[in-house]
Amino acid sequence: MIGVLGAGAWGTALAQMLASDGREVLLWAREAELVDEINTQHTNSIFLPSAKLATNIRATGELAEMAKLETLLLVTPAQHLSAVLSGMPAIPRDLVLCSKGIEKGTGRLMSDVAADAAPGSDVAVLSGPTFAHEVAEGLPTAVTLACGGGREQWKRLSSAIARASFRPYYSDDVIGAEIGGAVKNVLAIACGVVDGLKLGQNARAALIARGYAEMLRYGEALGGKSETLAGLCGLGDLVLTCSSTSSRNFSLGVALGDGQSADELMADRQTVAEGAHTAPVLVELAERQGVAMPIAAAVNALLDGAPARDVVSKLLSRPLRDEQGNAEQ
Repeated sequence: MIGVLGAGAWGTALAQMLASDGREVLLWAREAELVDEINTQHTNSIFLPSAKLATNIRATGELAEMAKLETLLLVTPAQHLSAVLSGMPAIPRDLVLCSKGIEKGTGRLMSDVAADAAPGSDVAVLSGPTFAHEVAEGLPTAVTLACGGGREQWKRLSSAIARASFRPYYSDDVIGAEIGGAVKNVLAIACGVVDGLKLGQNARAALIARGYAEMLRYGEALGGKSETLAGLCGLGDLVLTCSSTSSRNFSLGVALGDGQSADELMADRQTVAEGAHTAPVLVELAERQGVAMPIAAAVNALLDGAPARDVVSKLLSRPLRDEQGNAEQ
């Protein structure tokens, strides 16, 4: 049996995908009423109402049950990962990080959070261009599976996770995979703002390209590999989430571009737009590293209440530079 910690849209979709070959899947949910709904009605009307869940998915609200399993997919919001892991015995197991973000207050990547909270476990990162409803429907999907435990962990996890329509690709670059997932959430907000302001497709394409340059600079500064960030978990995920309102971060950006308040938008949301939590800590960390990330900084300013058109105007008035990022022209 494999376990999925977190019954939001993405966690539920992963459970549905894993259950597609008949294997038992244990899904942890915080809400008692959701546990009951999944077990009795085989639906998740709160987070993934479009899916009729497989009967071989069983939900639980007990972390002690999850702690018995050797392989856990961690899909809790990034800011809650430490608390959830700390609620389980720290025994060696395979932990697959499926949430994307950077911990506020500490600046830790999720792999660092997991290593501290669950010493002795092998940590992997599953990341790529994935909309939850498409994965739940069994539509073809490819992801990066970056294994801190190397090829041996890959052998264990690929056989446990791969399905006919869900194809993982191996990497040993955990940092690169994490950076791609975290930064693209922030950039997706920026692309949503472009859409909300009706600035056109040219502007969106330019922002994706320049945002990717920021992702690459930051990832390499932290030790990630450029080839990882050029793959599914970097550029692939960036393109997907910067172009559709199925992305929570993109839709948040659209609303900001329409002039809505960041505070009101975040307060009203049932689901988490992780980029809003990531932006301030990402900008702070980039400044410490001496990495220029003007688009990320612009998103952070928007979330602090700056008017969208003023932020865009400031971006467009920056000095002209060499495209590779160094000399001013």
